[in-house]
Amino acid sequence: MGTSPASTTDTPFEAPPTAPPRPAGGHGTSSPGRIAWRRFRRDRAGVVSAYVVVLFFAAAIAAPLIAKLYGKNPYTTYGQNQPGLLNQFGFPVAPNGGVSGDFWFGIEPQLGRDVFALLLYGIRNSLLIATVTTLLVTGLGIVVGVTAGYLGGRVDNVVGRIVDILLAFPSTLFFIAMWPVLISILVAPDENTPTWLTVVSLISVMTAFGWAPIARLLRGEVLALREREFVEAAKVTGASAARIVFRELLPNLWTPVLIQATLALPMYVTTEAALAFLGVGLSDPTPDWGVMIQRGAQVYQSDITYMLFPGLSMVIFVIAFNLLGDSVRDALDPKTRR
Repeated sequence: MGTSPASTTDTPFEAPPTAPPRPAGGHGTSSPGRIAWRRFRRDRAGVVSAYVVVLFFAAAIAAPLIAKLYGKNPYTTYGQNQPGLLNQFGFPVAPNGGVSGDFWFGIEPQLGRDVFALLLYGIRNSLLIATVTTLLVTGLGIVVGVTAGYLGGRVDNVVGRIVDILLAFPSTLFFIAMWPVLISILVAPDENTPTWLTVVSLISVMTAFGWAPIARLLRGEVLALREREFVEAAKVTGASAARIVFRELLPNLWTPVLIQATLALPMYVTTEAALAFLGVGLSDPTPDWGVMIQRGAQVYQSDITYMLFPGLSMVIFVIAFNLLGDSVRDALDPKTRR
């Protein structure tokens, strides 16, 4: 009897192919967010700036608690209530603006208020106005820019003309011109303007004329994105406009939005301080960076210490936030990821 070829052929056993080894930790390639985070942590200037910015915001949020523990408030005229703190000309008797264990940053000339408590609440008010304005400007810019870019046509033309007009105005001069007009409409000439109304008016005016740059940027981004394959594929599948915007476009816009927001906030801090310095916006006795610098400019020849603390603190915050914005931009830049 013959044997079958299968029984006479010595075929070696072949093991099934094995899967490639998985990276350590059980994760695949890093997400863009993790790459950006690693890049940001390697940037020492960015990390230090982030700590400085967090410190300022923590001081602003906890200002009432810090002032309570410190034992002073920004409204009591200690120099007038306690003899020996101010001389006959209204300036601190002690050197360096009256800096001591009781008054860490000294006392204010003439009125004798505590400078440290004034600065705490000044940071609180300035950052509140700048932060709210930045959020509103960013939100309005996203809505207008994405709408104009996605719809195009007549809507895009109208929005484009409005943006061009707003960008043509010198913003600071326009704020100075528009804010008193707004206040005169809301408050009778013989009445004092409430502080809350001043804050709301400032935020409203800065928001109304501040959304144009981010809207123009996002309009250009959306015009480029709406022609991409993934957007066309979503349209073919019958996705609604809202789904395309929220699921396809917005996730690709967070990087420029975040960068613009980090650059806008310090700009609004300086804008609000400049307006207060020029007499538009918050005014004495409300604590504010601009109000303190304005007051310091009046007495710096006799007491430069008073102007030093608000001026130096604002410069440190603005520089730190600008450096933080630069670091965030570099971390999120896809051309430099590795």
